[in-house]
Amino acid sequence: MDRSIRPVDAVYGAAVGAETRQRVMRNTYALLALSMLPTVAGAWLGMAMGFTFFAGKPLVGFMVFMAVAFGFMFAIEKFKNSGVGVALLLGFTFFMGLMLSRMIGYVAGLANGAQIIGLAFGTTAVVFASMAALAGSIKRDLSSMGKFLFMGVMVILAAIVANIFLQIPALSLTISALVAVVFSAYLLYDLKRILDGGETNYISATLALYLDVYNIFTSLLHLFTAFGGSDD
Repeated sequence: MDRSIRPVDAVYGAAVGAETRQRVMRNTYALLALSMLPTVAGAWLGMAMGFTFFAGKPLVGFMVFMAVAFGFMFAIEKFKNSGVGVALLLGFTFFMGLMLSRMIGYVAGLANGAQIIGLAFGTTAVVFASMAALAGSIKRDLSSMGKFLFMGVMVILAAIVANIFLQIPALSLTISALVAVVFSAYLLYDLKRILDGGETNYISATLALYLDVYNIFTSLLHLFTAFGGSDD
């Protein structure tokens, strides 16, 4: 959910040439694919180590996670014009894999865990492909979506903090559903922004798309596990 700190651009860069936009998109897709490797490595290592990250103190864990994530994203943006930015991005995706390891480990332990993980991954891929196709076909400017999506993320973050104390399963599922919807829309917004030349740095573009994909996957994984998980 840390996706929310990236500033929302008010205007797309219409003056950016088609060749530049295509190069940014190619580099972004390549780096996004590469970023999945440290994510998988982090998840695997986390499961092997029994990584829990303040499991007994969820509020502290959430605050520390947000602080580390914000720190990574600030540093990535600061060094986005150099190879250091790429290294920081890959380090961030490794950290996010670690954070995902507990959920993956739990789901993998279910009788149909492999199917649920595969379904969440496949559905995320379908959402990505659909949003990419939609972004390429829509002619209108979507920049006005940014402020509404940002507000949606703020509502989600507030609900997450509230549910740390309330521990209401129905609210947790509602949050996951909202995350899936909001970040699917964010994915469309970010892809359209890159295609229209509103983002000319492929490291920043990759960070935005990675956070979209990560949040869509984790929310779907939670929903599919809640409604289809089996211990038998």
